Amino acid sequence: MAVEEHRETIVQKLDLDRYTHAFQSFLVRPKSIVLEGDIHHHYRYIKALSTIEYPAPKALPPLQSPLARLRKQAVLSLDELYAFVSIISYFNRLKNTLLPEPLHSWIHGIEVHDEIRDVMGYFSDEGEINPEKEPELLDIHRAMGQNKRAIKESLYALTHSAKLSDYLVDTQIHLYHDEETLLVRGGFTQALKATVVGRSPAGFFYIVPQKIAALKEQGKVLLQRKEDIVWRYCKQFSEVFYRWERFLHYIDKEYDRFDHYQARVGFAKAKDYEFVLPDAQKGMVLHSFAHPAIERPIPVTITLDKPIMLITGVNAGGKTMLLKSILSAVYMSKHLLPFRCNAAETRIGKYKHIEAIIDDPQSVKHDISTFAGRMQEFSKLFRQKDALIGVDEIELGTDADEAAALFKVLLEALKRRGNSFVVTTHHKRLASLMAADDEVELIAALYDEARRLPTYTFLQGSIGKSYAFETAERYGISPLVIEQAKQLYGEDKEKLGELIEKSTALEQEMRRKIETVEAQEQKLQKKQAHLEQLEEKMQEEQRKALATLENRYNAATKRAQKALKTKASPDARRLLNEAHKHKQKAKKEPESTTVAVEVGDRVKYRSHRGEVLSIRSKEATIIVDGLKMRVPLSTLKKSTEPLPKIKPTPPKASSTVEKSGAALSIKLLGMYGDEAIEKVDKFLSDALVNGLNEVEIIHGTGSGILARLVTEYLAHHPKIQKFYRVPGNLGATIVEL
Repeated sequence: MAVEEHRETIVQKLDLDRYTHAFQSFLVRPKSIVLEGDIHHHYRYIKALSTIEYPAPKALPPLQSPLARLRKQAVLSLDELYAFVSIISYFNRLKNTLLPEPLHSWIHGIEVHDEIRDVMGYFSDEGEINPEKEPELLDIHRAMGQNKRAIKESLYALTHSAKLSDYLVDTQIHLYHDEETLLVRGGFTQALKATVVGRSPAGFFYIVPQKIAALKEQGKVLLQRKEDIVWRYCKQFSEVFYRWERFLHYIDKEYDRFDHYQARVGFAKAKDYEFVLPDAQKGMVLHSFAHPAIERPIPVTITLDKPIMLITGVNAGGKTMLLKSILSAVYMSKHLLPFRCNAAETRIGKYKHIEAIIDDPQSVKHDISTFAGRMQEFSKLFRQKDALIGVDEIELGTDADEAAALFKVLLEALKRRGNSFVVTTHHKRLASLMAADDEVELIAALYDEARRLPTYTFLQGSIGKSYAFETAERYGISPLVIEQAKQLYGEDKEKLGELIEKSTALEQEMRRKIETVEAQEQKLQKKQAHLEQLEEKMQEEQRKALATLENRYNAATKRAQKALKTKASPDARRLLNEAHKHKQKAKKEPESTTVAVEVGDRVKYRSHRGEVLSIRSKEATIIVDGLKMRVPLSTLKKSTEPLPKIKPTPPKASSTVEKSGAALSIKLLGMYGDEAIEKVDKFLSDALVNGLNEVEIIHGTGSGILARLVTEYLAHHPKIQKFYRVPGNLGATIVEL
């Protein structure tokens, strides 16, 4: 109950009363606007429902009381029984509608037992027991119809009777205490036997003719017989429903759930509103938001990505309404209620609680001042976590300078508990104290100097002027009085206020420039890293091209020597010339820049990290993964990254290395997966450096894990032309470089 009262209080403080009442008019049953459960789950159903046409649900009373009495085996009335039947019938109608997912699975997943279906068959569309199901009831209905016609015909005959005409005041049928009567003059007993049931102000008599009374008595007997039959059916149906009470409780709850969905869809379509789901992160971006309480709103577009938003500026310029708009957007989004905004550009954070300190808490009854009331409200906030709190006129009720220091400390302490704030103030002292905090967003309500009117728009990153004198003049205060107030206020305080505003603006501008420079620096660092990667890639491609030219030279030389052994000497000379050309191309290696490295420097050699052990001429000895290598200085780059830890090689691992310094094959048998891939990476790098065109990786068959890891690694290696398994030997893979 306390939670519901708090919710109603928040609705009133944020001026959402008319909005919530308008929404509740779309509900077919009165209930809270809160939609319990996972809001993202509900959103999927609402979006699906908004894409189709569906039958309108029937307005029904709440059924909590009938369900409670049913659990005690009470006999429900016919209307209460029919309410449950109406709910089940509506879900059956929905099943005949083409429903998108997830609506289809939900509605078609509701199964009704045959016992309940039998009960439903006894009801007519009007909620009565169908006479076709009960012959006695059918006879009673016919007899009651005949009785009503007989009464009508008898009354008509009496009003047109010549014998009674002298006593009739008029020929109308008068309802007196819900009973059909005739209005007659005194002496009517000479013409008609009847019972007097009342007198008119003019002294005439309301009578029920004896014949009509007899017919009405027959009607009462028939009605009693009908009620006895209906009660018998109600008792029988209640016994069935008692056995299925849990299902009826479930179906009633699901009807409320669907009511929540259809009301939100209908409300959004009628008002042209949109839904915005709360984001996991705090903060928000409102784009073209309009508070529903304002008839002709100026749409608000504003960003709140810091824990504290401090709003200053012109009086009556919309500061309080901006505060209410921010809190209202969070409240409506939290409860999945639609509102007017640009949903594609709007993002609203998720907050566990919403608090609004807006009204003046002064109370004569409780002997509490404005400031004391504010302190009481702030003391309660220390029990809150993960809340969005709005505070209007934060320094209200005490000295502005003291309040500035006090509330600065209070806001920072509450912020550390995970709370966020939207605060309005007219005093620049608090704004200037908090402006230096990176977690405070300054917002200024703007004023049109030319038109001398507030614009109801806002500027982020600055402190606004209050324009108290201009506002007073706008609302009818004499210019002479205002001029005297300005003189009393003094130019020095006015200049001090302007100085505070300018200094804060300069600080904000400097902060923005620093952020811009840092962003540019990060961009340049990314660009430099990209260029280094590109350079490394080009050098690798160059080394591969040189190795290819060298291979072509060797192949051409072999073909020339072979041709010299034959008589085709012209072919031999041509092949030697071709080999010479390849040799010249191989010698034309572009000069690469030599990086200035020293002994002990951490360096990058291709895809490996190592350390320089010694330097001789244009070559350096480095240690990489525990292995010493002599490499050209031009292939090294300085590195600031730490050296990788060297894992001990298991004794089962072995590799075959040829005398040339580069292995043609490697055995991975007995290795772990990560160790095997590390060995393969180094093995392929050495093969590429030595210009090998084809190598063999022996991984064995076994469980197939090593073979799969090797295949995945080779598929993403940029320097491999193709790879395939050895025919007849699935334990080895041939790699062409």
